[in-house]
Amino acid sequence: MKKFSKTALDEKLISTEKIFEGKLLKLDKDMVLLPNGKQATRELIRHPGAAAILAITNEQKIIFVEQYRHPVGSVVLEIPAGKIDPGEDPLTCAKRELSEETGFSAKKWHKLTSIATTPGFTDEVIHLYLAKELVYTGQHTDNDEFIEIKSFTLSEIITMISEGLIYDAKTLCALFAYDLNIRINCEIIKKS
Repeated sequence: MKKFSKTALDEKLISTEKIFEGKLLKLDKDMVLLPNGKQATRELIRHPGAAAILAITNEQKIIFVEQYRHPVGSVVLEIPAGKIDPGEDPLTCAKRELSEETGFSAKKWHKLTSIATTPGFTDEVIHLYLAKELVYTGQHTDNDEFIEIKSFTLSEIITMISEGLIYDAKTLCALFAYDLNIRINCEIIKKS
């Protein structure tokens, strides 16, 4: 993910107070110096990052996982994804998560893009991948994961988005990035 070079808008870090450290994330309170010389507090959720996979079957269906998401109090339909382990590169994470959550492995991989999920309060970056030429090898989810696998055509997905049934941000971004790649006829099409 590219960052802008230093600008007049940059804030300078003065200090960091560690508030909480859990299994998945950390909460920090930073004191920063604003461009106008005043100080401000920034509350930040630190996250190791994740990888998410737009997996397309040989029948041109996109694989989704359906699982209960406690923070929103509902079952959510989303593409497979998971947290990057310490020292793990994003593609390795994507391959592991696709296999664990769906039971599929892929012969072809292409990075679509990376997204900052909510840069106003977290440093989480999700790396979005396209996976094709899938082979089923058997699902092996974590002990605390209860997932149902679904697959839909692009036409079905568009209808589900318009009906508010698919609203997960990383899923929508992956679908947009895939569509954009197709529209501008990028390398993704030539390699597929």
